[in-house]
Amino acid sequence: MTDVVEQKHASVFRSLKYFNARLFFFGLLLSNIGTWLQLTASSLLIYRLTGNAADLGYNVAFQFLPMLLLGTWCGALADRHNRRRIALISQALLAVQALLLGVLDLSGVINVSMVYALSFLLGIIGAFENPARRGLLTELVPQEELPNAMSLNTAVMTGSRIFGAAIATALIGPLGTGWLFILNGLSYAAMIYGLTGLRKAEMYPATVRPAGGSPVREVFSYVAGNRRLLTMFSVYLVVSTFSFNFGVALPKLADRSWGDDRAFGWSMSVIGIGNLIGALLTARLRVVSLRWFVGNIALLGLASIGMAFAANFWIAFLWSVPLGIGGAAMIAAGNAISQQESPPDMRGRLLALTAVAFLGSTPIGGPITGLIADIVSPEWSLAYGGVIALVCAFVAVLAWR
Repeated sequence: MTDVVEQKHASVFRSLKYFNARLFFFGLLLSNIGTWLQLTASSLLIYRLTGNAADLGYNVAFQFLPMLLLGTWCGALADRHNRRRIALISQALLAVQALLLGVLDLSGVINVSMVYALSFLLGIIGAFENPARRGLLTELVPQEELPNAMSLNTAVMTGSRIFGAAIATALIGPLGTGWLFILNGLSYAAMIYGLTGLRKAEMYPATVRPAGGSPVREVFSYVAGNRRLLTMFSVYLVVSTFSFNFGVALPKLADRSWGDDRAFGWSMSVIGIGNLIGALLTARLRVVSLRWFVGNIALLGLASIGMAFAANFWIAFLWSVPLGIGGAAMIAAGNAISQQESPPDMRGRLLALTAVAFLGSTPIGGPITGLIADIVSPEWSLAYGGVIALVCAFVAVLAWR
């Protein structure tokens, strides 16, 4: 029995047998706990300043607009240049952004316009950091372990929400949002340590894209000519646009329907538990199928509707787990499928394209979700995304067949 359990764990966490992957994920985990501290705190800060969900939508629009505009180009840059160097510079700049936000908050001069400006700065840096960091991950394990490494990356990125959102909710009362921003700034030291400590001799060098050509046009042409990728990216884009705006929908839903805006942070933490489960379930797969991808989109849609109309926050917490499972499994599956179908010299660009589809769509979906919460109802600001996810799952099955 013990041997069976050990083999199962070795399968799920098989990428961690490589030193560089262990070091990378350790730094990423600590850094992303800080990131979720900031994301939770900034949402509560804006909601308490204005009381409008639409303002939360505008904030995420500012944060992710640079990804929409620059993401694919930054992916081409990551394919052409040293990914670790780009990631290191970006991590340092992200730390400066968080510390500046914290200082402005603690000094008492913070306002919504300042938050918007610093969110836009965060987005510009993130547009360069995201494809470089995720592209670097492809150099830490051999090619056959890439789907597992990508799924573990999603597990760390989304699962860290468990601790980050919970810590933010517990500390925001005694410390205030400013100190949470400072803590996030300090947390980037872990990722910088992880990047500087990578053993070059144990890396799997990427195939460098030759200079010249039309790198962005090439990746779009490649996706258009690959039926599996085209189906995946089309569905991924629509679901990401309308079904992942939890940071916009939940603060007002928690305040108006569940009676306490702090329930937002706790619900985000429980969603993180589901995220971890969903990402690890995907990590166990050596080949990720479109069936798995579409099935988890349907789970995300059903759970979003159930959570939206939950009678109280305890029932909402129960729905948060399958919502987190479906969401993280969809993200992990999308990343894994993109790498399974990718030529070696196009991995950074395809990873950037998934980031553009997932994060770059937020400037459209975030404000729409906020306006629905303010004009229609907080419940429908979450439920409408669930309905769209279910429709996308149905259409994807038809297209797949």
